[in-house]
Parts: sequence; structure tokens; C-alpha cells
Amino acid sequence: VQLVESGGGLVNPGESLRLSCEASGFSFSTTVMSWYRQHPGKEREWVATITDGGGMINYVDSVKGRFTISRDDAKNTVYLQMNSLKFEDSAVYYCKTWPDDHWGQGTQVTVSS
Repeated sequence: VQLVESGGGLVNPGESLRLSCEASGFSFSTTVMSWYRQHPGKEREWVATITDGGGMINYVDSVKGRFTISRDDAKNTVYLQMNSLKFEDSAVYYCKTWPDDHWGQGTQVTVSS
């Protein structure tokens, strides 16, 4: 199993980023996928989940209306579109499978003026 996140970077408050997580080594289309983030010195925090087939999507309250999780099963990729970014969104973002807990290496998002 391999999960490779990309798309992180340094942006100003209010700007956008799209994170990607390319998966391999398992049946992606039948796997629930999630995004988590970890702020420095804090535990990893759940951000969003999309079920296999995309029929159910959930977000942590702090990102509702700003972030959108989606998936492209043909590309074995899950995305996190992040709009109206805030300072507090700065973190390392990880994708994860469920129920088997496989994690990517993370991608750094920094929101700074």
C-alpha cells in the first residue's frame, strides 16, 4: 500500500490550495478515504472523509464550507480542495485509508502573510 500526498505549499490567508493523494497497492474504489492534519505539537486531527463511491462526505466543523473532499477512482486519487485558507489551517496534511489504517507521508500547508 502506498499513499503519496502532494499539493501543499505556502499561501496567503484567503487563498486556495488543492491537495492530492495518489494511492496504489489496494482496491482504491472500494476504500473509504480521509484527510487528517497535524498542527505542531498537537495530535493528528480528522478533517474530512469520503466513502467509497462518494455517497457520503463529512467534514470537521472548522472547515465546513471552505474545504471539499472528492475522489477520482479512475486515477486512484483523493483530493482536498481548500479555499479561504486561514492561519489555523497551517499543518501537515495526511490522507488515510479505512478500515485498514494506512497513511501517507504528509504534505505541509503553511498559511502566512
